[in-house]
Amino acid sequence: MKTTVTGKNIVVSDKIQEFIDKKFAKMDKIFPDDTQAKVLMHPEQAKVKVEATISTKGNLFRAESVAQDINDAIDEVAEKLLKQLSKYKKKLVKRNKGKGSVRYEEIPDLEQAEEKESTIVKTKKFTLTPMTSEEAILQMELLEHNFFVFLDAESGNVNVVYKRNDEDYGLLETEH
Repeated sequence: MKTTVTGKNIVVSDKIQEFIDKKFAKMDKIFPDDTQAKVLMHPEQAKVKVEATISTKGNLFRAESVAQDINDAIDEVAEKLLKQLSKYKKKLVKRNKGKGSVRYEEIPDLEQAEEKESTIVKTKKFTLTPMTSEEAILQMELLEHNFFVFLDAESGNVNVVYKRNDEDYGLLETEH
């Protein structure tokens, strides 16, 4: 796995790079050689935030952590990613039962407890209305939701606005 580490207002020392490489080396057995891992570190108030994204064969795994110590944040991100991979592996094994093949190598099983199978329990249909992202945020707030799907008036694409944990907003833009 190729790991790209960047620091925003943080110097990425050789020691930090080696620590990240060591943590992500555990995932080398799981992913093909062409897998990309991107790690971004930046200060957040008196702490450091570490965000990691692994992109492979159409799948995206992402984790983030905020901690006082950069090594603690890296540890937590690596643990979160391994949990996601474990859950994904269980679903692949269940889906491919009897076929004898699974997409990735053996993923470490971090969760001993049996997990409840997630199912769709409710479906909603609605008409997409062309609007700006500011109008979509207003609609989201009026409905007291934490996200809102809308048709972007300028591009004609389906987009999503959402409320972030830091109380700001995010925008997911789609492309054709």
